[in-house]
Amino acid sequence: MAAPVHLSAPFSTGLSLKSPRPPRRIPSVSSLSAPVSAGRLLRAAVIGGGPAGASAAEALAVGGVETYLIERSPAGSKPCGGAIPLCMLDEFSLPAHLVDRRVTRMRIFSPSNLAVDFGRSLRHGEHIPMLRREVLDAFLRSRAQSRGAHLLPGLFISLEPPSSLSSGEPYLIHYTSSPAPGALAGTPSTLAVDIVVGADGANSRVARSISAGTYSSAIAFQERIRLPPEKMAHYEDLAEMYVGGDVSPDFYGWVFPKCDHVAVGTGTVSSKPEIKKYQAGIRARAWPKIAGGEVIKVEAHPIPEHPRPRRVVGRVALVGDAAGYVTKCSGEGIYFAAKSGRICGEAIARIWNDKSEGMVTEEDLKREYLRKWDREYLWMFRFLDLLESVFYGSNATKEALVELCGDDHVQRMTFESYLYKRMAVGDWRKDLGLAWRTVGTLVKAGIMGKAVERLGTSAER
Repeated sequence: MAAPVHLSAPFSTGLSLKSPRPPRRIPSVSSLSAPVSAGRLLRAAVIGGGPAGASAAEALAVGGVETYLIERSPAGSKPCGGAIPLCMLDEFSLPAHLVDRRVTRMRIFSPSNLAVDFGRSLRHGEHIPMLRREVLDAFLRSRAQSRGAHLLPGLFISLEPPSSLSSGEPYLIHYTSSPAPGALAGTPSTLAVDIVVGADGANSRVARSISAGTYSSAIAFQERIRLPPEKMAHYEDLAEMYVGGDVSPDFYGWVFPKCDHVAVGTGTVSSKPEIKKYQAGIRARAWPKIAGGEVIKVEAHPIPEHPRPRRVVGRVALVGDAAGYVTKCSGEGIYFAAKSGRICGEAIARIWNDKSEGMVTEEDLKREYLRKWDREYLWMFRFLDLLESVFYGSNATKEALVELCGDDHVQRMTFESYLYKRMAVGDWRKDLGLAWRTVGTLVKAGIMGKAVERLGTSAER
């Protein structure tokens, strides 16, 4: 292995880093026949150039791993609300110019249009950064390249595993490189690597290649709407969320501000074929504030609902949406994508730097990547899963949810967890009082819901 040196980085890895040696050509099968300990660098392919893939590629390159980032659409964008936690700005060294809006007011509307202002408990300087995915993703990919990762525009086709993992034989990545200007078709290409990181989204082909198992998924549908200046001023620092059966049976609708437009969207798990009906519902609820706007883009994309059964197989690891790292209840995925990519990339680099000989193994990846991830975030995912199951089941429970959101203690605990990505620890007396109010609110909501249902049945008769 090459002698280690220390490189400056936009984040601290704590690794002894190897000086990058840019390859002169795409590695072939024969060039990988020599063992890693014979003096060549470990070679990794990252499939997918979103926050997960770009963060993994950057961490790998900083760690001295020869890194190839395959992204099929570098100029594309994903439908996404674009809200990120405040801690992500410093943790991932994101420059201020990436942020379109700094939201300090969050308004939540119940099924009956009861509005609750959810930003009252924000402290001085606290806000929710709003950005566009195409801007963030391009920045993260560019930074990964500046750290030594090699961007290969192209479409991943399939993964050919080695005949023996213990032998150190390579994985073969089959992909179609993006055509040059004027070309009619891409070029079939093959890349030979030691390690593969799958960051290619909810419909991950890498996950299918390693039989990672299936999961339930939601669909997100979003329209970007450019508003007249006087209406855009309403959303200067305001984001809105709407709950109710008209906007989604099991999720929420949103109006999030961007640079010169708003993102208006919704999502659902149980009624995906009816997503356009729910999109019409969120537009109708927000119509007085968005009327006269111009739809400049329409987007739709699947969102995973829980982690895949297998996230590491052999020398292949899944991160981001490909691994299923999107929280229920809030649908948040940007931070967890970037964080999982970084944790995985750092783990691979650390394992390789610590090994005097031999290859990174499945057990290494499970120990250094999966266990670390689960230890930090598993309980947060389970807690949000519980909240969704309790509060998103009916209009009555959604009314209860919005009523609880008016509680100052609920707001502070929510922001502590969301903005700083840690499970908030509250005062047990306030927590006990909140539990009692929650039960009372749910009971009241249940009684009201049954009464409304009976009235509806009587009217039908």
